[in-house]
Amino acid sequence: MPRPKRPRCIMSRPFIKEFRPLGVEERGEITLTLEEFEAIRHIDFEGLDQTQAAEIMNVSRQTFGRILKAGRFNLSNALVNAYRLKIDGGCYQVRAHGHHHGHHHGHHHGRGHGRKGSV
Repeated sequence: MPRPKRPRCIMSRPFIKEFRPLGVEERGEITLTLEEFEAIRHIDFEGLDQTQAAEIMNVSRQTFGRILKAGRFNLSNALVNAYRLKIDGGCYQVRAHGHHHGHHHGHHHGRGHGRKGSV
């Protein structure tokens, strides 16, 4: 029996909850978990390296790499195949700005770990 996942630290929930393709018929739905969204934000938007981002999210560098890979796959799958992209679920804690590891605010467990929720 695998051990339970330790919640990943995220800074805040995203402003948006989903994207929908325009001009074509939707072919399905992909779920991007909040920890996948956070990993993509840290690396591709903020320009952090994986070691820095892993520390912020309170996971190992290897775990961060797996989260990032799953998130990038889900994002690209939605874009390439015209799926609706929902941002929801995961195993995370919202960390209040300015707090250090161990001082977390809000503990949430949602659905959609890794590629679950993918088409």
